[in-house]
Formats: sequence, C-alpha cells, structure tokens
Amino acid sequence: MKFLLGIAVGYVLGARAGRERYEDIVALARRVAGSQTVQSTAGVLQAQAAGAAERAKNRLGGRMLTGQRTGTSVNGHRY
Repeated sequence: MKFLLGIAVGYVLGARAGRERYEDIVALARRVAGSQTVQSTAGVLQAQAAGAAERAKNRLGGRMLTGQRTGTSVNGHRY
C-alpha cells in the first residue's frame, strides 16, 4: 500500500516538475523495485505466504476428512 502511495505521489510531483523529473522518479522507483534486497525480501514473503496457505489448506482438509466442526455454536448446538 505504501509503495502504491509512493508511486501516486511521485506521479503528481513528477507531473508538476515536468517530464524530466517524472522520468527521474520513475527510474528511481524501478531501481528500488529491482534491487536485490527488495527482490529477496519479496521472495521470502512469497514463500512464507505460500507455506501459510498450504498449512491452512491442510488443516481445513483434515477437518473435512475427520468430520470435525469449526466450533460455531447456535442455540447450544455445536456446528
């Protein structure tokens, strides 16, 4: 979200400062996005998200196979 906000601010500032300044801002944003540190961090976050999604999938699949309920209660009955 912060990155998109930064791009929007850069666009507005670039438009006001002229095309040359806009190109400078875009080039800087591309260098930052393409940096090894950003790419490495993105890869780690992507792997963590994929692992979390797989664990959630396995947990839900296990509940469905064993007939476990989610623990929701309505009128004293567990569902």
